[in-house]
Amino acid sequence: MELLCAERVSPESGESVGRAPAPAQRSAAPDPVLLRRRVLDNLLRTEERYAVTANYFGTVQAEVTPHMRRLVAEWMLEVCEDQGCQEEVFPLAISYLDRFLSTCAVSKSQVQLLGTACLLLASKLREPGSRALPAELLVFYTANSITLTDLCSWELLVLSKLKWDVAGVTAHDFLPLLLTRLPLRGLVNTEMVHRHAQTFIALAARDYEFTLYSASTLASCSIAAALRGLGLDGHLSRLHELTRIDLDCLQTCLEQIEEMVQNMIEERVSVPNGQAREAAGWTPPPTHDKAHSNAATPTDVRDVHF
Repeated sequence: MELLCAERVSPESGESVGRAPAPAQRSAAPDPVLLRRRVLDNLLRTEERYAVTANYFGTVQAEVTPHMRRLVAEWMLEVCEDQGCQEEVFPLAISYLDRFLSTCAVSKSQVQLLGTACLLLASKLREPGSRALPAELLVFYTANSITLTDLCSWELLVLSKLKWDVAGVTAHDFLPLLLTRLPLRGLVNTEMVHRHAQTFIALAARDYEFTLYSASTLASCSIAAALRGLGLDGHLSRLHELTRIDLDCLQTCLEQIEEMVQNMIEERVSVPNGQAREAAGWTPPPTHDKAHSNAATPTDVRDVHF
């Protein structure tokens, strides 16, 4: 068994007790073992367990519409962006949202409460250390339209409906596994491709039509869209070989992503960001000292060029 340990003991570790600890969060170094082919194969097998394969609007949900879902998803994305959450938090929260809506009917007045509970759970699972979104802060972001008691109750309700199976597979989990297997060395900055693909995944999570694609399909097409946006080949054939996804399905998803991003860019150009937030009823964040320089979600869509 190969174990990777990147821990280092700093010279300052033995200094006086009265010195305040450094506020920076320490994260694990990348482990090359997690990039092996067996990990990709395991994710491809497991993703089906967390997929939403049927349209729950008009069947399970009588009051909730795709437009309502989009509004709540955009609000959830704004919260994640504003709090500098890890890029995996938002797609995982949306996965919880869709899995819950596919099994349990809710009223229109409960959709934001459900989205808030999903954000709380996803941040607890994917944020490092003690950086999970506080429940009180999430209540504030709803303009106090929900109570802390409601949020805690719905957190347990979501967990019970998901059968406590919350370690779901998202498109973000496939990105490093696919990028390392594409012939990109010396052609492009893979970190840039990774960031752009993360942006496309976050934007696609807002629209219900992308929910019917598997996580591996969305990840593959987001990478291809990022590469094509940088003037390179999308490597759909290679992605097809790696994931065994039908090539026509990949091509269709890729075209939808590119159309979505192009429409998003045109909207950002025509409507200033502040006016768009005001029109959507955006609740501004509380005053705090948290630095946003470490924000990982997501790259601004204006930084993606086609």
